[in-house]
Amino acid sequence: MNIHDLAKHLNISIGTVSRALNGRSDVSAETRKRVLDAARKLGYSPNQSGRSLRRGSTGMVGFMVIANRSRAVRGEAFFMTVFDGVQSVLAKHNLDLVIYYCGDEQSPETYVQRIVERGLVDGLIVSQTTRVDHRIDYLLQQNLPFIAFGRSQSGGDHSWIDLDFEGVAEESIDLLYRLGHRRIAVATTAGDVNYGFIYAEACRAALKRRGLELDDDLIIREAISEAGGYRVGERLLAMKQRPTGVVSVENSLAIGLYSKLKEAGVEPGRDIAVVGFDETPTFGLFLQPSLTRFRLALVDLGRWLGEHMAELIEAKRSGKAAPVAHKIWPLEMVPGASTIPLLSAAGGGETVALRPETKPARRVRRASETAGS
Repeated sequence: MNIHDLAKHLNISIGTVSRALNGRSDVSAETRKRVLDAARKLGYSPNQSGRSLRRGSTGMVGFMVIANRSRAVRGEAFFMTVFDGVQSVLAKHNLDLVIYYCGDEQSPETYVQRIVERGLVDGLIVSQTTRVDHRIDYLLQQNLPFIAFGRSQSGGDHSWIDLDFEGVAEESIDLLYRLGHRRIAVATTAGDVNYGFIYAEACRAALKRRGLELDDDLIIREAISEAGGYRVGERLLAMKQRPTGVVSVENSLAIGLYSKLKEAGVEPGRDIAVVGFDETPTFGLFLQPSLTRFRLALVDLGRWLGEHMAELIEAKRSGKAAPVAHKIWPLEMVPGASTIPLLSAAGGGETVALRPETKPARRVRRASETAGS
């Protein structure tokens, strides 16, 4: 049954039926009740596409994820947890979350343009930002609320949220330095994903604050996967002067690294210290020895995305200026048995052995928030 049939059944105009269904004030309470009762009894379902066109809104928020086949399992765990937090908030605002999955062979920029030009959503979250991200440049020219999940050098002022890579780098380097390590390698992402560069430069800065330089050959860029971590191990073992500690931007790298080190008879937590970066609650949790890693509240992060997106959409509806927020999301260190003191480290200095599941003595840099967060 369509609206024409419903109006004919009630012997009233289509316009009156439409206004009654949409809760307009120029329809009497008696007529509205009559229309709604008949709609329920006759099984009338409004055409949502048509209603969206008339209202100029869809009730949908898009979340764009870019495929990475080498890390599909881990990526699903991360994003599914975030999605849960986002949808829990959007539902309170009568909005629904729609996932847009950009395949390996698709252009992310073209994909975003298609979403916008078709008017599929009221707001969009773009993830996995690159150093220069043309999706952001494009979205800044459109009248569509959006949030970037990750920082970028692209575009003007816009809302974004990112993990505290600087804080993780500071805590990781500080821990290894206090344990006596002076030659420390950094395992980070290959390609142009921006957080890999942020992390490497944050590690460089943390070392410099302690009077140490990060040689370029100690920055190892590989694909974010266990295979990438295995190649990190190969490159470390081939070095003439092997590092005594390694910090990693992602735990799948640490898992692959463990595999290669153990294969070569080099034991993490005994012969070399390893610090991971845990973006999911359980990824790498059962490594032996236990991995020093970080944890974060992914559902709460998703809730922040949902709340800010609802604010952006409401601002557009009411004709107000969009609130711009920059959010750095904190992580908490969980020490494990993979970080060991090095008593013979060059330069000497006091070393501190930490037991698993205890916190470091101090946290030099806390996660920060900037205007609007």
